[in-house]
Amino acid sequence: MSAATGATRSGPVVALAGGVGAARFLRGLVRAIPPDAVVAVVNTGDDCEFYNVHVSPDLDIVTYTLSGVVDPKLGYGLAGDTFALVDGLAKLDHETWFHLGDRDYANCLHRTLRLAGGAGLAEVTDELRHAHGLETRILPMSEDPCPTLVELEDGRRIHFEEYLVRYGAPDAVRAVNLSAAGRATPAPGVLEALHSARSIILCPSNPVVSIGPILAVPAISQALSETAAPVVAISPIIGGAAVKGPAAQLLRGTGSEVSARGVARRYRDIVGGMLIDSRDAEQVPDVEALGLRCRAIDTLMVDLEVSIALARAALDLAESLR
Repeated sequence: MSAATGATRSGPVVALAGGVGAARFLRGLVRAIPPDAVVAVVNTGDDCEFYNVHVSPDLDIVTYTLSGVVDPKLGYGLAGDTFALVDGLAKLDHETWFHLGDRDYANCLHRTLRLAGGAGLAEVTDELRHAHGLETRILPMSEDPCPTLVELEDGRRIHFEEYLVRYGAPDAVRAVNLSAAGRATPAPGVLEALHSARSIILCPSNPVVSIGPILAVPAISQALSETAAPVVAISPIIGGAAVKGPAAQLLRGTGSEVSARGVARRYRDIVGGMLIDSRDAEQVPDVEALGLRCRAIDTLMVDLEVSIALARAALDLAESLR
């Protein structure tokens, strides 16, 4: 039985996701198998309030990418968006280090108004994915506040978005605090998706602040430990460096080696298999020594074709673990 056939017959493929790397992988996954056979469980540790609206960066990156409206150069935000709102605020001496576009703001304002009216984040996320014409289910990891905090060597503890956007992701990281996620419960639909999954994929996302918060939710980590579905991961590290974002700084700051091997060590108790980049093929024996089945493949998703090939490889690896 092929991975694609199995996904449609025996439950969804569940992808734990966050950030640009995950979104680019998902755009391949929904072409390798039917899009309605995929459930994306997305990090909400980046969620924060800006300009009095609830911004969910990772939920929006996934939604915009899958619907083909994301800014292709940045990998986030909306293509062709305008910035009259933040430009106007800047002229009035407001802080505008978080650059939110006008149409992006409208989506966030919808989210804010619906939450204020009593809707849950999962319900609002579903409304937004329907508004963007998506068949793939997109679920927040939790509806509870789960801010990811970065602790710097100078003693400051700041929200991840402030660390990333305002301060440009400095190297001086002492720790990452996921305690809020550790007190959270999964959003509606998350546990059901995990328990019914055909296979589970940890996307090539930042292991510390994209996948880490999802795994920190106790009921999610318990479901992963109990699942009969094969679980595989894709390393976001290529040649000792992150393709995009501060994964290298945060891995070092939390005591992990910045390598595919280092990512495998973080995931060894969760996954049964791992894809690493072909440029790191010499690390395959090291990963397999951790008890994981490992394959090396091109993971640098420079175009849609690579994303599709990577998705198919992840599905095939999962099937081989069955």
